[in-house]
Amino acid sequence: MLHSMSTTLEAASERSAAEVNEEIRALWRRSGGTLTSEQRKQYQRLVMEWAAAAPRPYRAV
Repeated sequence: MLHSMSTTLEAASERSAAEVNEEIRALWRRSGGTLTSEQRKQYQRLVMEWAAAAPRPYRAV
């Protein structure tokens, strides 16, 4: 399921990494493999959102 692109941090934290990853994949499919400058900005925002939502591995210190 695709969601509209989030523009706030609150909205970004509501989606799982898997959901954001699917939107990233859809962006690449729509672009045909070449992103416009606007699509690159969208991609960068999505990658940041994905990184924030991705689970962190536990590291013993």
